[in-house]
Amino acid sequence: MMRKRYDASFKAKIALEVVKSLKTVNEIATEAGVHPSVITKWKRQLLEGLPQIFANNHKHKDGETENLLANLYQKIGQLEVELDWLKKKSLLPGNREKRTY
Repeated sequence: MMRKRYDASFKAKIALEVVKSLKTVNEIATEAGVHPSVITKWKRQLLEGLPQIFANNHKHKDGETENLLANLYQKIGQLEVELDWLKKKSLLPGNREKRTY
């Protein structure tokens, strides 16, 4: 006999239904056609995985912030080099007046 395979969205829907506690595990199992022990396992997986959802979201934002800061520091460095070059260029012989910035 072949084992039934359920996709992640189905498992999440059933596990969330159990967490809401509007129906018993046995009622949900009967309606979904899944053994109660399997549903209990999905519930446990859901509850164990929830903290990671929020932790990964925070790490992702930190990575975005680091990338933004790196890009901004790079741009600042580029602009400083260009400014120094322009200052030196404006002080070369042949320029009528010295400019200070």
